[in-house]
Amino acid sequence: MTNSNAYTPASLSDREVQIIDLVAAGLTNHEIAQKLEISKRTVDNHISNILTKTSTDNRVALVRWALKWGKVCLNDVNCCPLPTPSVPTATSTDEVRS
Repeated sequence: MTNSNAYTPASLSDREVQIIDLVAAGLTNHEIAQKLEISKRTVDNHISNILTKTSTDNRVALVRWALKWGKVCLNDVNCCPLPTPSVPTATSTDEVRS
């Protein structure tokens, strides 16, 4: 029997996704703690829980996982552009004559 969870992203809280984004940006646990105004120990616990949920062994594997599943946007890589409204173009009959 195959494990279907191997093909789906883990269920992460908003805070966990926020922490993954900061890890992907290259921040240390201490820097993440300062930025989020929480203790380093809390960050350590979040990272440990995230690694377990994502079945990754380290920060590099975690960032690769997050990129694969679209959890982070890194230097415009893996980012989905927002749709832009289409602007109607003028046709020859719509043009204003001077």
